[in-house]
Amino acid sequence: MKVELKHLAMAVAVAVASTAAWSSTVRDEPITPIEPYVSDKPEMVELGKKLFFEPRLSMSGIISCNTCHNLSRGGTDNIVTSIGHGWKAGPVNSPTVLNSSLAIAQFWDGRAANLQEQAGGPIQADVEMNMPHTLALDVLNSIPGYQDEFEQVFGKREIDMDMVTAAIAEFEETLVTPNSRFDQWLKGDDNAITAVELEGYKLFKDSGCTACHNGAAAGGTSFQRMGIVRAYESTSPVEGRYSITGDDADRFSFKVPTLRNVEYTYPYFHDGQANTLEESVDIMGQIQLGRHYTEEEIDKIVAFLKTLNGDMPNLTLPILPPSSNDTPRPNPFQ
Repeated sequence: MKVELKHLAMAVAVAVASTAAWSSTVRDEPITPIEPYVSDKPEMVELGKKLFFEPRLSMSGIISCNTCHNLSRGGTDNIVTSIGHGWKAGPVNSPTVLNSSLAIAQFWDGRAANLQEQAGGPIQADVEMNMPHTLALDVLNSIPGYQDEFEQVFGKREIDMDMVTAAIAEFEETLVTPNSRFDQWLKGDDNAITAVELEGYKLFKDSGCTACHNGAAAGGTSFQRMGIVRAYESTSPVEGRYSITGDDADRFSFKVPTLRNVEYTYPYFHDGQANTLEESVDIMGQIQLGRHYTEEEIDKIVAFLKTLNGDMPNLTLPILPPSSNDTPRPNPFQ
């Protein structure tokens, strides 16, 4: 009996050691695993979540950050370009907010250096929430529940825009999607993806796609011209980085989008003109690589791309504090 127990203990030890070995071994690949983000400011995260879902930060009182970056739809809105205040059409496709913390900069043209700098833009943009920052602060400062929370997090009751954007940014830092099947494969689990999906990844890598789609987010680490080998035909007037730098070399250069959860973030490209993954793979092969993929090759690459779906944020909807009698009321039809 003692011998059997000894053998059992040894077997368990070997199994534990083997599990630890593969879980700590990461394959040397251009795409790297996403790791969970654990904030050391949980109260700020909760406040930022409320502000992310807060429609009173818009002039109409019905648009929030979550309107265009819907966390139940892959962090985007799944339409060609977003609809803003007064039913205005936005100029570009809404990029996913998921894993946006891993990007080199924010917005397609990279005009915001980080999440906090980005967070204030849509609030006052006339084609988005159309709310001047001064009025947004008047609204928040008129709500005792918000003043209490801001005081708890920041140590003062008088709310300013730096506090607002800091809280939203801290919440958005938590919106990462680890543990995709591809991440499991990267960490050594050979059974996490199928043979066809692995063929798709090898084709994706060998074609040169990982020159741009690399790192933990499988993108977002550089700006690239849309149409390197062949001009990209678009109805959009947007010119990418050129509008920021004024440098002709940056014309039609955009931040490379993340491919994480890409199955959920249709339609694709800055103009939203590719409706399906198959269409986007076909177009990118031609205009960026000068390659015409066969239908079978496209299917394999798409199969690989779907392995990048990670664990979505599991959120409880926040209960927003009620307005006071002094809170400015929205003007949805102005």
